[in-house]
Amino acid sequence: MATQDLESLKYPIGKLQYPEKYTKKDIEQWISTIEELPQQLENLVEDFDDLQLDTPYRPEGWTVRQVIHHLADSHLNSYIRFKWALTEDRPTIKAYHEDRWATLEDAKDADIEMSLSLIESLHRRWVYMLRSLTTEQLQRTYIHPVTQKEISLGQTIAMYAWHSKHHFAHITSLAKREDWI
Repeated sequence: MATQDLESLKYPIGKLQYPEKYTKKDIEQWISTIEELPQQLENLVEDFDDLQLDTPYRPEGWTVRQVIHHLADSHLNSYIRFKWALTEDRPTIKAYHEDRWATLEDAKDADIEMSLSLIESLHRRWVYMLRSLTTEQLQRTYIHPVTQKEISLGQTIAMYAWHSKHHFAHITSLAKREDWI
């Protein structure tokens, strides 16, 4: 497989680009993306069987099952990061090894319904919180311990809207393949 093909499989919607500036309309669009993910995901995978769920979306990639469990893990971590940034002054967040989490039994083998339910509930609460943020709160930041970058909550909303679309596109591209099981 050519490097370009692998890159497009890894990043079907392109790599994350943080906006330098964003508007209230941008924030609302990003929040809507986060809000819509649970239902879109449920609709997309509702008829997948175990063989399909255990198919990687690309060579050397995670299975659909792992992607769904990853979305729950990642978005739960993000929700907590928002809470830290809203209640502490520039906290250094806790990073995690998502690649290692994806190899744990609950990510490799567990029924996706657990994570789909978690994503649905989490996103309802997260969106409620996001829609209540003031302009000042959107400017609050946290520090990522690996990059040492200071990231605003506004940027984080953009990141997780991208993240939602990114992994949804992984599963969608697999489902549209001609050799799909």
